[in-house]
Amino acid sequence: MPKYLMLKHYRGGRPAVNQVPMDQLTPDEWNAHVQYMKDMEQRLLASGELVSSEGLSMDGAWVRFDGEGRPPVVDGPFAETKDLIAGWMLIEVDSYDRALELASELSAAPWAGGTPLGEWLELREVMGAPPADAG
Repeated sequence: MPKYLMLKHYRGGRPAVNQVPMDQLTPDEWNAHVQYMKDMEQRLLASGELVSSEGLSMDGAWVRFDGEGRPPVVDGPFAETKDLIAGWMLIEVDSYDRALELASELSAAPWAGGTPLGEWLELREVMGAPPADAG
């Protein structure tokens, strides 16, 4: 069965339908949003479709190998993926249509005023194998 990654973004993606900034949510609105995602996670665990799900902090660094016996090179911060990606759900489903259905459901998490956030999620299929050698 194919696996799909549903990426949630802090910023940088297309604007959500309900564009109230996160810092303007009431505690009850924020709790309802988080509970919706927890409930969805539990349903996907029960159905066997959830592989992994995590939220990410906004802290991070770029790290690179700098040669044998040398410490890694750390650079940043940059306003790139660490600022953009809020978290993910990795799902294993029967079809692309099912992945679309679940991404749409995740996008409907409640937000300000209890109405759906309507955020754009990035949906990407996990490669089953590396691409064939082009040479």
